[in-house]
Amino acid sequence: MSQEDNKSKEVSNVEYGLEKIFEGAQDFLPLLGTDYVEFYVGNAKQSAHYYKTAFGFQSHAYAGLETGLKDRVSYVLKQDKIRLVLTTALTSDSPIGEHVKKHGDGVKVIALWVEDARKSFEETVKRGAKVYMEPVVEKDEQGEVVRAGIYTYGETVHMFVERKNYKGEFLPGFRKWESDYNPAPVGLKFIDHMVGNVGWNQMNDTVKWYEDVMGFVNFLTFDDKQITTEYSALMSKVMSNGNGRIKFPINEPAEGKKKSQIEEYIDFYEGAGVQHLALATDDIIKTVADLKARGVEFLPPPPQAYYDEIPTRLVVHRDMMKEDIKELQRLSILVDADEEGYLLQIFTKPVEDRPTLFYEVIQRMGAKGFGAGNFKALFESIEREQALRGTL
Repeated sequence: MSQEDNKSKEVSNVEYGLEKIFEGAQDFLPLLGTDYVEFYVGNAKQSAHYYKTAFGFQSHAYAGLETGLKDRVSYVLKQDKIRLVLTTALTSDSPIGEHVKKHGDGVKVIALWVEDARKSFEETVKRGAKVYMEPVVEKDEQGEVVRAGIYTYGETVHMFVERKNYKGEFLPGFRKWESDYNPAPVGLKFIDHMVGNVGWNQMNDTVKWYEDVMGFVNFLTFDDKQITTEYSALMSKVMSNGNGRIKFPINEPAEGKKKSQIEEYIDFYEGAGVQHLALATDDIIKTVADLKARGVEFLPPPPQAYYDEIPTRLVVHRDMMKEDIKELQRLSILVDADEEGYLLQIFTKPVEDRPTLFYEVIQRMGAKGFGAGNFKALFESIEREQALRGTL
């Protein structure tokens, strides 16, 4: 089968239902969902304040000097099903500090909720995974949690978390974090997907790793002819586990006239890593309005023509679309559709000084895709920001 035939097959599977392609996914690694995402940051206390103030996360759990830790401190934030862990080193010789020195604030651990952490570890290691942490049983008066970890791209880790015998707030060693300052949530529900950036010619190797080690399937591919502008291009393959709960698009740079956003990320992150988290909402207009009111900065809007063309682009779903296009334009929200429905999405600017990590807010109205119809508008918007930074 030719590469073009494969591509058509993948796109067709997205259009007519992901469940068919998932029939080929292996079942040796059943995943229940995303347990938490841990960031290594320069100042966890201040980062926690930012995520509470700007993104509406709530205080959840804490571990540090007061709980017996001597080398680090962690704040756990929660909003609906999303848990973020912000961790900072307390000593100058800490590997956490070295990670931040090299990469800046960024994702270190993508924790996956599993029924059996030991078996998940054994199954992936025997298929070639590099060990990050052997299975460990952590206990307190609320029960026990089993965790084990493996490396994925760059220095990023997948941690398997088994918590069926635990009733505590988060993990043993953490205490409930109570605070008088808890701004209201903004309607973020769960992590829809997480995108990883890898270096030149590393995407296919990373995809093969997910297929061989994790039993994932590649259900959608975008090449440099689909994701391109006048100046830059990239390639992307979307990986998913068997039940479709975990989705990891993997990006790599492609040749263009100027430096792509992926190259910019790799340069400033100094290696492969998580580019962005896509957070789902049931009301993107309210969520984005709230985020903007709290100071979250989003990419600049596409031109007027983009919004003028929405009725034509969404002709199949136009009657079911409830949102006012003028309201979407006012908030710079993008719209795309596939055979299953439509989706609404918007992207923040990088949330730190290095142009690396950012967030996507997404609302799916039946659509299974990732906004392919928005790629050109989105990447031209990113390029305008790169030009301002002098990194295009």
